[in-house]
Amino acid sequence: MTPQTASAPKKSPEKSNRHTHSQSHHAAVDGAGQNAHHVPTHEKKAAWLDLDWPSVIWIGGIHLMALAAPFYFTWSGLAICAVLCWVTGGLGVCLGYHRLLTHSSFSTWPAVRLFYAFLGGISGEGSALVWVANHRKHHAFSDKEGDPHTPRDGGVWSHILWLFPAHSNQEVMDRVKRWAPDLEKDRGIRILHQTFLLWHFLIGGTLLASGWMLYGQTTGISWLVWGLSVRMLYVFHVTWFVNSATHIWGYRNYPTDDDSKNLWWVGLLAFGEGWHNNHHAYQRMAKHGHRWWEIDVTYWAILAMERMGLAWNVVHTPHGIGRQETRPTG
Repeated sequence: MTPQTASAPKKSPEKSNRHTHSQSHHAAVDGAGQNAHHVPTHEKKAAWLDLDWPSVIWIGGIHLMALAAPFYFTWSGLAICAVLCWVTGGLGVCLGYHRLLTHSSFSTWPAVRLFYAFLGGISGEGSALVWVANHRKHHAFSDKEGDPHTPRDGGVWSHILWLFPAHSNQEVMDRVKRWAPDLEKDRGIRILHQTFLLWHFLIGGTLLASGWMLYGQTTGISWLVWGLSVRMLYVFHVTWFVNSATHIWGYRNYPTDDDSKNLWWVGLLAFGEGWHNNHHAYQRMAKHGHRWWEIDVTYWAILAMERMGLAWNVVHTPHGIGRQETRPTG
């Protein structure tokens, strides 16, 4: 399930500075000014009277299911968990949802684009439609009025609580049309949005049945618990730390008008996403690690795709497509 934020703000004149790199549908991200409407704090608190119960049950259920993990540990279950963390979190969310669909850091074939949208969906973090819309809105109003998950409203709020207030389907789709109109027009992306839950039941059933048939009941349950709930728990929290921790702690390579920072342990755990100040300074850059020690395995995957002919128009530099390295200041 996906977080449901306030209804979409009105467009404002486009800003032009070195922190934004506009391109067609990125006008929604790079063009929003400071006059958009935000949910006041008292209204945000009042929203707790009307929770988004599907999201509460979905996220709460995954956490509860993971409590069984110590009782059904197997090395094969751990291996499946590790592989699926990279496939759904690294490739699905970080590469697919974030760098490809949200920021167009590179171009690829439509089938590959849809495949990465599928991988992002089975991470459990919601469909590409809503994820991308929320993230583009975050960049437009980062740590200001209108940001869906700024730590200025509380660290726990920015990490998880912002997912739970309820919003109508009309509010959700209005936000999608405002912030992700390119994806809303894509039939394949819309189908993945409509079938979000189906894929999780199919994957869970496949893990349980495969382990049971091959090695017995205990292994089947192990593959289900570790391959589904523990894996989702890891991907959930390491990507949520990008919303919370990297706007609270860390160092800055670039001056930006928000609180984004580079935080080494989030960078390592979240497949390179923790070099967040670098990303906020140059949002379309495919490479988030700008210093030699800032390891970015998601960028390595994009480089591999480029060499195989699966990615082109890769935004390697702050100035657009090319291989010139950016040099952080300070």
